[in-house]
Amino acid sequence: MVHGSVDPGFEEVREEFTRNFADRGELGAACAVYQRGRKVVDLWGGSRNAAGEPWEEDTLVLVYSVTKGLSAMAMAVAHSQGLLEYERTVASYWPEFAQNGKQDITVRQLLSHQAGLPVSQRFDAAQLADPDFVAQALAQQRPAWKPGAYHGYHAFSLGLYESELLRRVDPQHRTLGRFFQDEVAAPLGLEFYIGLPTEIPTSRVAEIQSFSMLRLLTAMNTMPKGLVLGMMWPGSLTAQTFRGNLKVSSPTEFITKGYHRIEHPSVNGIGLVRSIAKAYGVFATGGQELKIRPETLDAVTAPAAPPSAGLRDRIIHIDISYSIGFAKPTKVLRFGSSERAFGFPGSGGAFAYADPDLELGYAYAPNRFAYRFFDDPREKALRDAVHRSVSRISGQVRPRTARDDAPGYQSH
Repeated sequence: MVHGSVDPGFEEVREEFTRNFADRGELGAACAVYQRGRKVVDLWGGSRNAAGEPWEEDTLVLVYSVTKGLSAMAMAVAHSQGLLEYERTVASYWPEFAQNGKQDITVRQLLSHQAGLPVSQRFDAAQLADPDFVAQALAQQRPAWKPGAYHGYHAFSLGLYESELLRRVDPQHRTLGRFFQDEVAAPLGLEFYIGLPTEIPTSRVAEIQSFSMLRLLTAMNTMPKGLVLGMMWPGSLTAQTFRGNLKVSSPTEFITKGYHRIEHPSVNGIGLVRSIAKAYGVFATGGQELKIRPETLDAVTAPAAPPSAGLRDRIIHIDISYSIGFAKPTKVLRFGSSERAFGFPGSGGAFAYADPDLELGYAYAPNRFAYRFFDDPREKALRDAVHRSVSRISGQVRPRTARDDAPGYQSH
């Protein structure tokens, strides 16, 4: 059932990964950890589809919003290359963006979910494949709140805005997915795609199982209550945001309707879990392989600058923190060793992040959809096991307690 390897000292991570299948209903999944440039955990197991075919070493998986973290890495590389500055306005690079009250929105505000643009028109596959069509639609959008006053999760729209901004500043006018391949994936030897190439067969991609809109709408005990209530009111900003800007009725239709072949830098990243961990591991150790400037790394690792109204998210209705494309640790979502950590969770249970203090990159993704916004018990068990393992290796042992297995407990 479980394959792969762990370095000495990380055996507990394998134990928890195995427990996921025995006790936590895991179907198929992979988990990987890089520390100080070395791969110390590389595990995979279970079934990749309903037919029971095994999850292989080269199985790819759709990671939904974990994609946002990889997209933020591409934007950080662009910043390091001098293509954009976080404090300049988006309109200074993309003049058409200034329509309908968006002229003063900064790049930082856009990447930090403060622009008031969580909703956009819905696109079919042909429209989404036309960057000019998408750019024109995005430029016409009116903010839902005064930019900078609040933040709210730009669940589907953020990546599209990022991609057009990057097209405007890149001398080669590359989309974000193409830029990521050239400037992040290729230098690091990653297999991760924002828009799956046609030469990669869909049979390599794990099938997402067990999504149900009814279960999502009744997941009061595992999802933020305000999010669930908002989705029950069709006219709410929450419902409009999570209705998405793709003409699909469920997350599982990304592949069946062909959207996985088209770039959508918010939600349709597909790749190897170990590649995600490696990318975060590179950023956690300073990003020299990608020529990340110290100023860029300082911006990525700095505490988030919340909007004037505070941390309450207007879409998911919890206190959460964003900074230049990444999620940052808060009292609700605790990860890493300090505020310097950065990453992003994904629908269904996936999560990936960098811990610069430990020089560690971590990633986990399953194919059984879970109804949690973050801290899925399968993922949380692995994340905590990784940190306990590092603590033991460094001589700072924290005894395991019963609370580690309690739902919702957060130790980091």
